[in-house]
Amino acid sequence: MSVTVFDPRIDTTDTSSTAETTLAAQAATALEESHSAAAPVKKVFVTTQGCQMNVYDSDKMLDVLGDSHGMQVTYDIDEADVLLMNTCSIREKAQEKVFSELGRWRKLKEKRPDLVIGVGGCVASQEGDNIQKRAPYVDMVFGPQTLHRLPELYDQSNEQKGIAPKNRIGTIDISFPSIEKFDFLPEPKVEGYKAFVSIMEGCSKYCSFCVVPYTRGEELSRPLDDVLAEIDNLAEQGVREINLLGQNVNGYRGEKDDGSICRFAELLHYVSHVDGVERIRYTTSHPLEFTDDIIDAYAQLPELVSHLHLPVQSGSNAILAAMKRNHTIDVYIDQINKLKAIRPDIHLSSDFIIGFPGETDQDFQDTLNLAKELNFDHSYSFIYSKRPGTPAAELPDDVSFTTKKERLAEFQKVIIDSTLQKTREMVGTTTRVLVEQVADRHPDCLLGTADNTRTVMFPFEKAQKDELLGKLVSVRITDFVSPHMVKGELVEVLA
Repeated sequence: MSVTVFDPRIDTTDTSSTAETTLAAQAATALEESHSAAAPVKKVFVTTQGCQMNVYDSDKMLDVLGDSHGMQVTYDIDEADVLLMNTCSIREKAQEKVFSELGRWRKLKEKRPDLVIGVGGCVASQEGDNIQKRAPYVDMVFGPQTLHRLPELYDQSNEQKGIAPKNRIGTIDISFPSIEKFDFLPEPKVEGYKAFVSIMEGCSKYCSFCVVPYTRGEELSRPLDDVLAEIDNLAEQGVREINLLGQNVNGYRGEKDDGSICRFAELLHYVSHVDGVERIRYTTSHPLEFTDDIIDAYAQLPELVSHLHLPVQSGSNAILAAMKRNHTIDVYIDQINKLKAIRPDIHLSSDFIIGFPGETDQDFQDTLNLAKELNFDHSYSFIYSKRPGTPAAELPDDVSFTTKKERLAEFQKVIIDSTLQKTREMVGTTTRVLVEQVADRHPDCLLGTADNTRTVMFPFEKAQKDELLGKLVSVRITDFVSPHMVKGELVEVLA
């Protein structure tokens, strides 16, 4: 099976065409348009695994196919014309899970031979043409950096429908074409008042457990003007909260139009001055890049929410060294203390890997103690699982899976207790909320998100609906609903 790599920058137009050829082409185009006008709208179904970056990429897949082929999203797999699987290789045996799901999709294609199946994301980057070798009914394979080429891949797969799978030209593109994809993505489409903006791709930290540098490439930052243009476009469409995305988002080094480099703290200042942007979030950060100028931004920019997600992964210096995190716990705690001095109301969340190879009882106790000391608002915590191709996969591991499960349960109990405590402590306080929608089950109430990520519900008068949706308001919290939800009363409109 051969592999074709697309480059949309190559112009294949024949500029020597005669007027007669041009007229013929125009007639053919008109005929094609008349046929397409009568053709039913194609529908695309996307399933997404993994992190917020993958969610962002899945949205862009829908955007490019909508822009190029007029496709519409569907959440009913049985009515889809195109099935896309956006994969993640973070977990052990991720590849097998992908092929297991593809086995189910194969049955759908046997019933509907015209169904087009595509596999993208990090597993696609790792497996390449092995996906089509093991699952020849897959029509296209693409990596995170080449999702913008989906229209070309889709067209080529359609051209080969009558060809036996073993004789097809493999529609595979898992290359790393710098940061090109952002130049070919259509204008972002907005639903609601919050939006994610990817400011960089890849990671160069090479933590021993992480597969990202191998599947998404090394760090590449988008030019400053491109980032600000996208944010300005979103703000004009009514977006009020921007969430900056990157595998190592605070390592942003975007080029300015004068050739100088814009660091992340400076970018935050630029974004805060975009008309219409009222709140700024970002994910995911690395402690090595959480510099003093970023901390100072919390004193200078009210748009920055009082919430920080800063993954630490472990509370043990020995484990951090084995993970190749290249910082110590003392450094991490010092950073948090500096931030708390500026923003006493800051809410913290983090990522933790429990049961990393070689983790002793004392290493785990250090992690538990860190969680208690810093009183995290919430966390994403998992038992370590091997990522194929990473250095940690080769480390000896003598900790039983039973012990790892027990440690995870104990750790998560500490975090859950902290979450409950912090949510209950909101009662009687006033918090800033971005109003987003009418509550489905309580049509007399509006829902919004507080700085600390809690959902806030409060009653409103129907005449106030248009006045409040998309606005930042102050809400006095009156009741606890759940660990992540509270009720309150409107105090005032802030912006």
